[in-house]
Amino acid sequence: MKIFLSSSLLVLSSIGFGQTKFAQLDIELPTPNEFRTAAGAPGNHYYQQKADYKIDLVLDDEKQIIRGEEIITYTNNSPDKLEYLWLQLDQNIYAQNSDSKLIEVEKMEDFKSINDVKRKLFYYDGGFKIEYVQSTNGQNLKYFINKTMMRIDPPQALGPNQSISFKIKWWYNVNDRDKVGGRSGLEYFQKDKNYLYTIAQFFPRMCVYNDVEGWQNKQFLGKGEFTLPFGDYNVSITVPADHIVGATGELQNASSVLTAEQKSRMKTASTSDKPVLIVTQAEAEENEKEGTSKTKTWIFKAINVRDFAFASSRKFMWDAQSVKIGGKSILAMSYYPKEGNPLWERYSTKLVAHTLKTYSKYTVDYPYPVAISVHSKQIGMEYPMICFNGGRPEEDGTYSEETKYGMWGVIIHEVGHNFFPMIINSDERQWSWMDEGLNTFVQYLTEQEWERGYPSRRGPAYMIADYMRGNPKFISPIMTNSESIYQFGNNAYGKPATALNILRETIMGRELFDYAFKIYCERWKFKHPTPADFFRTMEDASAVDLDWFWRGWFYSTEFVDISLDDVNHFELNTQDPTVEKQINKEKIAQKDQFIGDTRNKASIEKTVNELDPTIDDFYAKRKIYEADALDKKQYDELKQKLSAEDLKLLNSGKEFYELKFSNKGGLVSPVIIQVTFEDGKTDVIRIPAEIWRMDETQVSKVLILDQKVKSIRIDPFLETADCDLDNNSWPATVQPTRFQLFQQQKDKENPMQRQKRLEELGK
Repeated sequence: MKIFLSSSLLVLSSIGFGQTKFAQLDIELPTPNEFRTAAGAPGNHYYQQKADYKIDLVLDDEKQIIRGEEIITYTNNSPDKLEYLWLQLDQNIYAQNSDSKLIEVEKMEDFKSINDVKRKLFYYDGGFKIEYVQSTNGQNLKYFINKTMMRIDPPQALGPNQSISFKIKWWYNVNDRDKVGGRSGLEYFQKDKNYLYTIAQFFPRMCVYNDVEGWQNKQFLGKGEFTLPFGDYNVSITVPADHIVGATGELQNASSVLTAEQKSRMKTASTSDKPVLIVTQAEAEENEKEGTSKTKTWIFKAINVRDFAFASSRKFMWDAQSVKIGGKSILAMSYYPKEGNPLWERYSTKLVAHTLKTYSKYTVDYPYPVAISVHSKQIGMEYPMICFNGGRPEEDGTYSEETKYGMWGVIIHEVGHNFFPMIINSDERQWSWMDEGLNTFVQYLTEQEWERGYPSRRGPAYMIADYMRGNPKFISPIMTNSESIYQFGNNAYGKPATALNILRETIMGRELFDYAFKIYCERWKFKHPTPADFFRTMEDASAVDLDWFWRGWFYSTEFVDISLDDVNHFELNTQDPTVEKQINKEKIAQKDQFIGDTRNKASIEKTVNELDPTIDDFYAKRKIYEADALDKKQYDELKQKLSAEDLKLLNSGKEFYELKFSNKGGLVSPVIIQVTFEDGKTDVIRIPAEIWRMDETQVSKVLILDQKVKSIRIDPFLETADCDLDNNSWPATVQPTRFQLFQQQKDKENPMQRQKRLEELGK
């Protein structure tokens, strides 16, 4: 299609009035105040409470019981008077009448076997047994247990800048993770009659009190994790004398619990850039054959942490290496039974070290003296300086790639949780995405720096498309309470990680994003950030208005589906009759022929006008595709009126393409256009999401190009999470789906086992 340009060009546009997607988040976000600023930073009156713990523990390996006594010193740094104190009793989730059991949705179709019924009827006497709550001078304090929460009523209200110390004595039966489940607990090894304990949420812990919601005392139902104040810990752990213990903090009495050889190896590890075995596999295997009635007490100290966890077993191997971060040496360590090898000895501590370095680059320097990865059968749980991770090879020592990458991924993820939420201490009970999503995002960056082409499960935009285009009945906005989320993994981990990747790669660019993200982490390390603090900081530190992005990705369940509906091609009319008439002649010659015309050429020997020359008149003889003298004279007159610049433009050969788009998914998005020209070269045009600001459903764009276009594709690099790629191309293309005629049975052996069989065949 030819277009004519005049010296004055009238531009018409269709303007829509719906602007809700680009409205600011003023209503949704809390009003800035002296505690939290409009820039997303802590205000000049920001405060947070402090909870210090002195804990004495005994692990009864015969009865699988934890017994403990703790002294809590709680400091009220708020401007408020506190009439009562709230503590978390997480173990009460295992009580027989716990809400987590009562609210579980069940159907008869879930009971398909005797084992299903047995699991339902399995009795486990779980939950804290509180023996007393007393002041430090032995006077009983009034308390009330409300399921997984305990309220303590001090004799007098705790005023601003005041502290109170009290002690609690308690015990509980350690849960078997195979039978009961749980984020921590025990694993029993039938072959050697030994236990491996990964112990957390094992003591009554103070709730957070802050400026946002007062006491954060939402009940623990299982999904929503933990919100805790920072404090200092002194913990003594008494275990069988042949156990090896790893825990949050630094070991204070190595001289009394380690052998001379172990201390020597530890000294070597403290300066080594490679893992050094402190307890070897041979030593661990020998140790697990023994048993003892003697005990040892391991003492750990941790400064400015929000929680404490530990692991204990006579089965443990133990290795360590030094990691240099911010001028400090940190010990990266791993504890694992022989069942974890060969994977764990080869990879675990190296993964810990790599994770600390990479996360420190993107967030804050790792501040703690140690970081520990412990192998347990169940997949992944995190605590300050220590985490429990799965990834177990087969009994013959072989493993699949799935097992290897699963182990790598879970170690990176759980060690990464040291940063989110152990340091940047968000409210996990309310907003799972603030730790899981941010952590999964940096996990992706860390995985890609570990191995080129690492097959990350979450992070790349295209990987979230199936979830986002799914049944909306079972999709929640990211900004949903942790206990009410559908598809927890996709919602709390995958979608926010994808959103941050899109911000980094497409919306903001790496330089702006990385700077703002690091500012957020530095501002809120060892503090309690909220979603508003994150949203505001990312905008304030980048000068990029992201309210539309937070609204769409975090507050809605809409998805990205931008359709390239139509492409119209226009060319400039040069107004030179010699040129234009020749072009028209060529177009007529190239025009597709009606089949009847083609057949008539052969079937009609002579037409009447071919037989009778008197039939053709002026119009039949006129040469309409040739410029005559009058055409040329008129063109010469036109050229006199046009400037040299106008003539240059008319003869530039510019190609005009009008692209029409529709937003079928509802979620506004940048439009990334890849143009492929007839000579095979390509160009990429990046249009910001603000193109939708006046009409959120339909927009158009005119591209003025120097040559003709062969094809156009939007989202060519799969960076916007577009959920339907079939409407992204011109000319239209359909993505093929491969199918199998015969369903093959899954191979029961992993590739390493198959290789062993091949080697045996070759002998």
